[in-house]
Amino acid sequence: MKRLFTLIICLLSIQIVKSATNFVSPQVPLTLQPGQRDTIILPVINQPAPLSSESNIFKRRLDSIKKDVPLDYNEYVQSYIDIYIHNSGEMGHVLGLAKYYFPIYEKAFRDAGIPDEIKYLSIVESKLDAYAVSRVGATGPWQFMFITAKLYGLNMDDYVDERRDPIQASYAAAAYLKNAYQEFGDWLLAIASYNCGESNVQHAIEKAGASDFWSIRPYLPVETRGYVPAFIAVTYVMNYYSKHNIIPQPCDFSLKTDTVLVNKYVSLTSIAQVLDVNLNELAILNPAYTRQIINGTASAPRRLVIPQIAKEKYGALYDALNHSDVVATTPQAAYAAYHESKAEITPSYHKVLRGHSYITYKVKRGDTLSGIAAKFDGASVEKIRSLNGLKTGQLQPGMTIRISKG
Repeated sequence: MKRLFTLIICLLSIQIVKSATNFVSPQVPLTLQPGQRDTIILPVINQPAPLSSESNIFKRRLDSIKKDVPLDYNEYVQSYIDIYIHNSGEMGHVLGLAKYYFPIYEKAFRDAGIPDEIKYLSIVESKLDAYAVSRVGATGPWQFMFITAKLYGLNMDDYVDERRDPIQASYAAAAYLKNAYQEFGDWLLAIASYNCGESNVQHAIEKAGASDFWSIRPYLPVETRGYVPAFIAVTYVMNYYSKHNIIPQPCDFSLKTDTVLVNKYVSLTSIAQVLDVNLNELAILNPAYTRQIINGTASAPRRLVIPQIAKEKYGALYDALNHSDVVATTPQAAYAAYHESKAEITPSYHKVLRGHSYITYKVKRGDTLSGIAAKFDGASVEKIRSLNGLKTGQLQPGMTIRISKG
């Protein structure tokens, strides 16, 4: 019982830490360092601008798409709608990614029996970036902390971080939200608890003497007060983007994929060579493999997602996995192939920030800002600091930073 009590206290603490989200101000693009949820905070709008004469239009539109989750409209929601509309380029990028990720989310939520529209919450969490990592360790498209992820069945080891797997993480997020709904009987409160933890929501209910989000909002952590209005705002924009001249951007990875089970240790580099596909694309489609190594075994084969390819290439892949030395099939060989490729860049989606494309880089032990800047043409310490919101030059191994390509 003592151990259980200690675990519960730890989890409550984790959820409090996780409540620092990646919201940003209207002056900052939404793509600004998705991993820095604890350093870029959406301002809590205590005195939002009065609703305009167009407010009835927004309310009618929200009412028309409302299903199971209340989509209340007020000046707070409008303020966040304005923020997302202002960042039309970033929302266009998210719309493109949604074509790949939303079918995954929808199946997980349908299987769990929770409302489909909660899929939009992942945009608030990570903007659909499977590689998003916060400074406090929240990881993946649904931004799970380590212990919470373990409780909900996600595996993290030397080769895999299932918090980054959109399929596994979506089922875990669905399970969390379903449990929270069973606790509070209200979807907006369940969503709030995903940000700040069930204990904070319960305390706010007790202080307010009420059990609806808008009544308890003043008693919630600062970040959570904006979290639910932002969810409603994102839901609006994802349904009415065309009314605001937001244009979906195409993904730079294949939306049509196939899945292969692999029962050996194989590097993504080797697979890319056999299939003649881009390594970055394979890494985007298989983000859970932290070393870009599929650690499959005969007793526990691993899933490999690949772009749809010509049928003859499947034969080449099968032969390579079973009869060839082209593909590494031992842990040592796979690890060697990974390092021989000098794959220092953790592949991410092709993104655009203020008109400049960028890539992401995973910091290794011993890295410095000046050393990283020297590896990339056109990069500088000042640009890296500005792009990632770094106040100091201190880097932590494993953190992901962005490098401008322009």
